Amino acid sequence: MRQLTVSIDRFPIAGKFTISRGSRTEAAVVTATITENGAVGRGECVPYPRYGETVEGVVAAIEALRPRIESGLTREALQSAMPAGAARNAVDCALWDLDAKRSGIRAHVTAGLTRWQPVTTAYTISLDTPEAMAEATARAAERPILKVKFGGPEGDLKRIRAVRRAAPDATLIADANEGWTEANIEAHLAACAEEGYALVEQPLPAKADGFLARIARPVPVMADESVHDRASLERLVGLYDVVNIKLDKTGGLTEALALADVAEALGFSLMIGCMVGTSLAMAPALMLAPRCRFVDLDGPLLLARDREPGLKYEGSLVYPPEPALWG
Repeated sequence: MRQLTVSIDRFPIAGKFTISRGSRTEAAVVTATITENGAVGRGECVPYPRYGETVEGVVAAIEALRPRIESGLTREALQSAMPAGAARNAVDCALWDLDAKRSGIRAHVTAGLTRWQPVTTAYTISLDTPEAMAEATARAAERPILKVKFGGPEGDLKRIRAVRRAAPDATLIADANEGWTEANIEAHLAACAEEGYALVEQPLPAKADGFLARIARPVPVMADESVHDRASLERLVGLYDVVNIKLDKTGGLTEALALADVAEALGFSLMIGCMVGTSLAMAPALMLAPRCRFVDLDGPLLLARDREPGLKYEGSLVYPPEPALWG
């Protein structure tokens, strides 16, 4: 017989995490644990206010599905039982983990990955003054890939240049988190091109990103807030070059794998990304890493403490999870 447990867990962030929409000092996550005949599967999600989610609302959504989950709900049936979002992600990943624990077959094998190898993750630089961002970048300049938060009310041109000066050899990704406008995007894209940025992520609000079809894009542009599941993809053709897949948006690993297939068929390159969560949230996302142009799974590196056991990080190199963690 199955048993579901749902908990809210809180992990302090090391310092402060700031993007265009505000700052946080804590990662509040929801953990779904499904136990069946001695096997235990876990999944973690990070409810995101940008999408109208709260930790309490996500817990309530999972609890509402308790009878079906405890009666044997499958991953396939879950896709229509819950909408895409954080709540479904926690349950879906818990079911993947449970299946691996019951069968003894690692999740990556079930998903068709013959080898699960370490990958290099981007490391995030929070939004701040140009001077503070340059200092933070200098401290992380030995990391090969830096994802840099922009989208302040002013000063992004200075930030773009200051960060590059502080990390002349790093691959840089600019993430505006919807913080640029039709009035300034072309100047910002031009500055990113001049400074050799590899990618610009979600420069405009999702509801206004049609403007991207009307301007030159001298740097590849990636959708984040504009892409959720497969249904959101077709509209993005011609606007973006890359899509950022996050399990909290797709509603779990099952939809994320399907989304990756469709996105590639439509000509998009892929990034696998994350919210600020623990190793339990990063582990299933690593399943998509071999298919992605960029990997951004640095959530645990931004925390003051992680789960135990957690993922193994060596600098920016992250290793696949051990079974005790997930999968």
